[in-house]
Amino acid sequence: MKISKLLVASVVASSFLLGNVAVETASVAEQAKKAGLVAIPESQSELLKLTDPKGTITPERVELGKKLFFEPRLSKSAIISCNTCHNLGLGGVDGVPAAVGHQWTPNPHHLNSPTVYNSVFFTAQFWDGRSPHLEDQAQGPMQAAPEMAAPKSLVEERINSIPEYVEEFKKAYGKDVKVDFETITSTIGIFERTLVTPARFDDFLNGKDDALTDAEKEGLKSFIDKGCASCHTGIALGGTMQPFELAAKYKFANVGDFKGDAKGMVKTPTLRNITETAPYFHNGAIWNLAEAVKEMGSTQLGIKISDDEAAKIVTFFNALEGRKPAVAYPQLPKSTDKTPKPDFN
Repeated sequence: MKISKLLVASVVASSFLLGNVAVETASVAEQAKKAGLVAIPESQSELLKLTDPKGTITPERVELGKKLFFEPRLSKSAIISCNTCHNLGLGGVDGVPAAVGHQWTPNPHHLNSPTVYNSVFFTAQFWDGRSPHLEDQAQGPMQAAPEMAAPKSLVEERINSIPEYVEEFKKAYGKDVKVDFETITSTIGIFERTLVTPARFDDFLNGKDDALTDAEKEGLKSFIDKGCASCHTGIALGGTMQPFELAAKYKFANVGDFKGDAKGMVKTPTLRNITETAPYFHNGAIWNLAEAVKEMGSTQLGIKISDDEAAKIVTFFNALEGRKPAVAYPQLPKSTDKTPKPDFN
């Protein structure tokens, strides 16, 4: 009789404890949602509503855009491609403090290359937010002297001199397509729209309670409680224009001369895959992720984040490492006698 009572008590206690765990898990997920954090949808149809609202994505355009993303002949020197600075094998970045371009020139403003993964979710492109979407953004680096340094006319001449590319544009857009600079760069943007990386964090918000470890849930709670989600919010956990140096001066503000847009606003970097995209900040001045968390605490929130608190938040960041889409390096079509030669000047 006593054994039976003990077993019943044990079952009740276990149920109570498990119930508390479920409530705690649910409360952290609900807290995240209330803080403005949004999961990447599991449904492909729902995801397409976000990534392709105008219905521009087709298999032919994505495949062509992928080739152009890896195409070095879009640069003046014919050795720099989009993938040079936004390396898909390195978290969508180049892994150096300042982007290096034409004639091995570091970015004159000492700007760090942002990741291309999940950039479709950003409300603005570039650190100063000057481009509204990916198709427009692709035009900038290609023409910029310290980056790919290729005038529109050179880009058009290179691509139109290669019959295989011309045929692929016809298949993607119709036989009457004009293969001009805007169509070329827009096609790259269409490919970039597919570079979405759902993570265990999304699984958790989508209802899979065990997708995060207890330590990661604790780190997520710290992330929210400290106020980090006030800027790193939405589906990208960033990607919006926000005021910078709200509470204090950024300690590496003298590295480069970037001051944000005309209002001093800076695009908040996404935290998705953040563990793979060092160095950090617009000027790539901080390499350690915990140090970056503490610097954001003082610069943006006006608080001191301890080593232990920073470690907990970084533990949560592990859950933001996403599942990358399979991207095979493409075989690019051959040049012809009409293809403009590389120019290193």
